[in-house]
Amino acid sequence: MDYRAPVTDMVHVMRHVAGLDDALAKGLHPDLSAELVDQILEEAGKFAGDAIAPLNRIGDTNGPKLAEGVVKTPPGWKETYRDWADAGWNALPGPAEHGGQGLPGLLNAACIEMWNAASLSFGIAPLLTMGGIEALTKHATPELQELYLGKLISGEWTATMNLTEPQAGSDLAALRARAEPAGDGTYRITGQKIYITYGEHDMTDNIVHMVLARLPDAPAGTKGISLFLVPKILPDGSRNDVFCNGMEHKLGLHGSPTCTMVFGDKGGATGWLIGEENRGLACMFTMMNNARLGVGLQGVAACERAYQQALSYARDRRQGRAASWQGDGMAPIIAHPDVQRMLMTMKGFTQAARAICYITAGALDRAHFEAEADARRRAHERASLMTPIAKAFSTDLANEVASLGVQVHGGMGYVEETGAAQHLRDARILAIYEGTNGIQAIDLVTRKLPLSGGETVRVEIARLRAVADRVTKEGGAAYGDTASRLREAVESLDRATSHLLKALSGNAQQDALAGATPYLRLFGLTLGAASLAESALASAEGDPLAAGRVALARFFAENQASLAPGLAETIIHGGTFTESAELALAS
Repeated sequence: MDYRAPVTDMVHVMRHVAGLDDALAKGLHPDLSAELVDQILEEAGKFAGDAIAPLNRIGDTNGPKLAEGVVKTPPGWKETYRDWADAGWNALPGPAEHGGQGLPGLLNAACIEMWNAASLSFGIAPLLTMGGIEALTKHATPELQELYLGKLISGEWTATMNLTEPQAGSDLAALRARAEPAGDGTYRITGQKIYITYGEHDMTDNIVHMVLARLPDAPAGTKGISLFLVPKILPDGSRNDVFCNGMEHKLGLHGSPTCTMVFGDKGGATGWLIGEENRGLACMFTMMNNARLGVGLQGVAACERAYQQALSYARDRRQGRAASWQGDGMAPIIAHPDVQRMLMTMKGFTQAARAICYITAGALDRAHFEAEADARRRAHERASLMTPIAKAFSTDLANEVASLGVQVHGGMGYVEETGAAQHLRDARILAIYEGTNGIQAIDLVTRKLPLSGGETVRVEIARLRAVADRVTKEGGAAYGDTASRLREAVESLDRATSHLLKALSGNAQQDALAGATPYLRLFGLTLGAASLAESALASAEGDPLAAGRVALARFFAENQASLAPGLAETIIHGGTFTESAELALAS
């Protein structure tokens, strides 16, 4: 199945929902124009569709191979990666002082979506490198930056994130990897890490590992974790004491090597401290927050790829008679109302997830580029609020959209030949890695809602309410019940938010935690509905896509945002299940 980047949709959302037009008007990106954005994304789309997408099936059926500590990537992987890096795509958002192009993260977010829609297994490697670049840029010494940033930004080298250990999982307080000072400014790292994506491969000559480990006198728990840079190849050209001794056999993402890494089998891998001792978690979260938005974009990508394939199949597959079908013989299944419902749900979820991720990327840009300190603070807090929603909502939707894609294919979706099953298998991990979606929901409720005493979330709710008001004033009959359903969703979100903030400030922490996951869903649905409505309202007169945007916004409001009141009731009154959960689960 071919992939073609939906550049027109991407640009429309960037400009009119994620705030790119406003940013350009304010001069936040002086070297960028709307025309240049179009040109860059058109070229990125061609590379994604023509060069990367053909690798997707190859990687799924002929994955990487490990032999004597060396991982050989699938056929074509190495050559395509080098062509991609040589074309400058890895350097797009990198700092100019180290060879990057310094372009906004919002523009790069659209490109990340393309690389991953073409092949999730391929696209995840650059994601990790970009996170490593940000961590080094913010926390590393000038000497380390000089040695590593240029080659990481160019894509000549890649980076990894080494957090998880067999006994720890998501609980970083349980990490056991050790770091002993060597007396010369370096450290000797020993221990084992698991689930390390692209921990070993043949696409680049060097791999720069970002490793969490404990110093001998470190405090217990997360306050005793430090971050170290541990390269595969040391600056003198010798091989470091870090090796891959196994690869995971996974449900999906068969094209990407997921490695077990062993540090220090020969005495200790040489590493350099990033940031301060025992402050590694703060440094790593720079990389993880970057990765969480990236995973959200992977969710968008999985949605888009599954939707494109299902739509194409539904147009070609003929079965039964549909009431609206006027042609001869059996109707294409896209004429059947239930198939239309599934495809509209897939498209609406894809567009909503894209808007949320792009809004997050645009807020991160403003946190860097706004002239006033207070504007940067507000943008940073908005991005912080949005990040767990972007990661969790988008990846939950990826699983749902990929599953609907299989359903649209019917029995043909359950066999591997069509490729629909691969999208479902590949998407399944997205809700798990970089912090499970339950952890994202807890982060949203316990850490992000209280930002600035609740002001940040209140400002966002006011924005959503203003969109509903705009639909009332500017929308016509074609919008149906969009305004009322959206307003109902916003008020439901408002009530649920007040309940959770009150619970957090009192003695009802357990209730707040119990309501966290449905709250994230409620927030995502409301924000998604508002974004689709905003996109429809922004369509220019005479735009041939305008009517379709209105129809999609209406469908989403009337069929998805309409679930908001029930979610609010679950959040406000459903937390009592924790009082009897042990009894129920023991029976």
